[in-house]
Amino acid sequence: MFVLRQCLTLGTKSSIRNFSASTNLINVTVNEDTGVAIMELNRPPVNSLNYELLEAMHRTLVKLENDRCRGMILTSTSPTMFSAGLDILEMYKPTVDKARKFWGMLQNTWIKLYSSPYPTVAAINGHSPAGGCLLALSCEYRVMVPKKMIGLNETKLGIVAPQWFQDCMKNVIGVRQAEKALIAGTMFSSEQAAQIGLVDELATDREDLLKKAHNFLDGQLGLPPLARRTVKVGIRKDTLSRLVNGREADTKYFIDFIFQPKVQESLEMYLQSLKKK
Repeated sequence: MFVLRQCLTLGTKSSIRNFSASTNLINVTVNEDTGVAIMELNRPPVNSLNYELLEAMHRTLVKLENDRCRGMILTSTSPTMFSAGLDILEMYKPTVDKARKFWGMLQNTWIKLYSSPYPTVAAINGHSPAGGCLLALSCEYRVMVPKKMIGLNETKLGIVAPQWFQDCMKNVIGVRQAEKALIAGTMFSSEQAAQIGLVDELATDREDLLKKAHNFLDGQLGLPPLARRTVKVGIRKDTLSRLVNGREADTKYFIDFIFQPKVQESLEMYLQSLKKK
């Protein structure tokens, strides 16, 4: 059930609905006047993407689409972390069924986010490695606070960013820049990310971050929605189609890869390093 409340949003009085997507893993507010939703990842301490968080995201994205959301801002409740990426524990010594289920939900969530009919903004309020970077790349516009890091750094962990992760980066920063970054597992500072176009705009703090995200959506809401949506789908269809039509092959590649002994050794070493920290 939705809970209605009145609040001040960017200086104007607006009706806001709140709903919980799943066990408080996702916080969502929808502005009744503008139709814009803010989705906050809320899985402390670092919003690592496990099956439950991905499922909550997917369910929320479906609901927003069914409710004819007019725009969505994706951000985090953490003051320092947007998302640390895929939860390593989902990939460390799993059963085949667990690995398949997890990867299928990741695919579902990405497809729904990347193909959303409404405009999307990533308000990147913290570090965004690996899968966190993927979420940001999947949105149409990215705003980021200073002195944080972002990138697809899977190579440094001894794993490989899937082709559709790579495609998202190539689509944003171009093939040459993406090739260098993906091979090296580069993590970019906010300022470097802005220079190469990985993020579109920098903000001074969280308030400014959300203000600039809303500014982008305001510009999009003035466009004829059918034309806007048709162009978005057309531009993104090749990237989407490669996964939609090759889901089983992608899943098989993921399972075959993570069950390799060397990959499991790399994941174990990474987990041990996290424990030391």
